[in-house]
Amino acid sequence: MIHYSHSGRLRPHEYTSYPMLFLLIVIVGFVLTVSSVYAGTPGPAEGSVSLSGTLPKDPPTVPATITTPSPGQHFTSSPITVAGTCPKDTIVEIFKNNIFGGSVPCVNGHYSVKVDLLNGRNVILAKVYDVLNQPGPDSNKVIVFYDNNFRQGAALAPLNFGGAQLLLNTDAIYRGIFPEHELDVPINIIGGTAPYAVNVQWGDLSNKIVPRKNNLAFSATHVYHKPGTYQITIQATDSSSRVAFLTVAAIVNGQTGVVAAGGISGKSVNKLLLLWPFYVSALALVVSFWLGERREKHVLVKNPVVQHHSA
Repeated sequence: MIHYSHSGRLRPHEYTSYPMLFLLIVIVGFVLTVSSVYAGTPGPAEGSVSLSGTLPKDPPTVPATITTPSPGQHFTSSPITVAGTCPKDTIVEIFKNNIFGGSVPCVNGHYSVKVDLLNGRNVILAKVYDVLNQPGPDSNKVIVFYDNNFRQGAALAPLNFGGAQLLLNTDAIYRGIFPEHELDVPINIIGGTAPYAVNVQWGDLSNKIVPRKNNLAFSATHVYHKPGTYQITIQATDSSSRVAFLTVAAIVNGQTGVVAAGGISGKSVNKLLLLWPFYVSALALVVSFWLGERREKHVLVKNPVVQHHSA
């Protein structure tokens, strides 16, 4: 109830209460409508895992280079260091006579990795791969010699799986995994004399020694707790004290996260649905009172009540 501005008399509540009630009802209806639409919008399900990806891009166009060792160099011990330049944000993989010899990330445009040599002539080649595992151009080839059982400059003999030389190989050239997930690295022992002892250093100050009675392929597993780039070093020794060496780059991605339900949960949606009947009832109640007073006023104006006073 408020006063007329010109007379000071009270205005009937029909001129003061209903506009405010209608305004409140409109506001509440708007909030319910927006909340219901937002709640009904599909979002990540509760307990789902967020995903991230990398947009496709062109593969590397710049090759790696091999600056160490020098062409024609002879070695009497293995492994040797292979180093050179590389394009940014790539993985460098070294091959010896087309056999994988190790991998390492490119750091500040340079790389360095230890590689076991084959007996005799070795053709060293470096390849680069981007984060999508797309290959770039091959590097220059460098020919070196491992003077172990053959005379210097001897032609490369066929690889003898039962021969004296001990080698390691793996197809885990490029691995990506998340923290707290198990990394599986398959390992192949070639040559040498059983039994073997394989020591795997995971690059996070932990290592695992795996005894092997034969040279059948097996897998070494490990769990990293933090994202990053790790250098896995694998070293095998046979019963004749021969040693084989292999390094592999391990890429541990950022931690996945569990995402709560997007927007409003299913329970909240149900609560919103329960509120709509109350809202409609309140709206109907206000409208009914307003129409009732309008009808009563119309009847009173049309048929005024005559009060009779007894004498």
